[in-house]
Amino acid sequence: MSKKIFSGVQPTGNLHLGNYLGAIKNFVDLNNDDQNKCIFCVVDLHAITIKQDKHELRNNIRETTATFIASGIDPTKSIIFDQSKVHAHAEGAWFLSCMAPMGWLNRMTQFKEKAGKDKEKASIGLYIYPILMASDILLYDTTHVPVGEDQKQHLELTRDLAQKFNKDFNCEDFLRVPEPLIKKHFSRIMSLKDGKKKMSKSDPSDFSRINLTDTKDEIVNKIKKAKTDSLPIPYEDQKLKDRPEAENLLGIYSSISDQNLDKSLEEFGGKNFSDLKNQLAEVLLSKISPISDEIKKLINDYEYLDKVLADGVNKAEEIAGKKIVEMKKIIGF
Repeated sequence: MSKKIFSGVQPTGNLHLGNYLGAIKNFVDLNNDDQNKCIFCVVDLHAITIKQDKHELRNNIRETTATFIASGIDPTKSIIFDQSKVHAHAEGAWFLSCMAPMGWLNRMTQFKEKAGKDKEKASIGLYIYPILMASDILLYDTTHVPVGEDQKQHLELTRDLAQKFNKDFNCEDFLRVPEPLIKKHFSRIMSLKDGKKKMSKSDPSDFSRINLTDTKDEIVNKIKKAKTDSLPIPYEDQKLKDRPEAENLLGIYSSISDQNLDKSLEEFGGKNFSDLKNQLAEVLLSKISPISDEIKKLINDYEYLDKVLADGVNKAEEIAGKKIVEMKKIIGF
């Protein structure tokens, strides 16, 4: 069955293994299925919910685009574009904001996590960005959205907003209610230094993550120094409970090797972590190093990257622009 896929990645720079295994690798698989129509957005409007340096932001938009292509997303098959160039996204977000109850947004747990204790100083943009995410998705009649655990709540909000708009304006099925595409195995990649913290570019230690632009020596060294515990690797996943670093390394190995956790436990059960680390480093070098090399080749080809984005903007604008015109008529403008 044909699916219409929409997803986005923030242009924060230094995309890492967590971004790849949690999202981009899945995008490539979806792109390679000829039945799917895929739209991948560099969500630069979302990025400015926190202060950005304007030169870094432009470079990060290009780097994210280069990472998409280097990872295997074909811009001739899928639409790749930067969100801020398609004005319908911000316009649609305003329409949805005007009908979204405050109570729905107050339940969004990710705002509480990102804003921290001093939420009074957090931007309004950070608070309402799930509505912009809803606009991103709904403007394209998206049927399926690949989401990780941290975005499931936001997709539920998107579904609620679509249903509310259709009901409030008596336009049944005008906004398509999308379905989630949730990875069954290990989509949340944790820090190499602390298995209870998500892998993040904001972590002060570069040894907490594998960057997609790391050299071969850096990848090997980081895996070698990754935190583990003193017990042997178990044979059963139930025995990984309370062993977050062990679970994380086995999960990374499973994800990068395209196999389930049980298969990895069968392979390494009873062995020492040095065996797992050696094999994990080898697989990462075979999968990540070619991507890293290609990113470095593409990153300075501004003309090519800007053309890919401009072509994508034209295609996205044609779809989203029509939808926003229809929304205006329904609302009464």
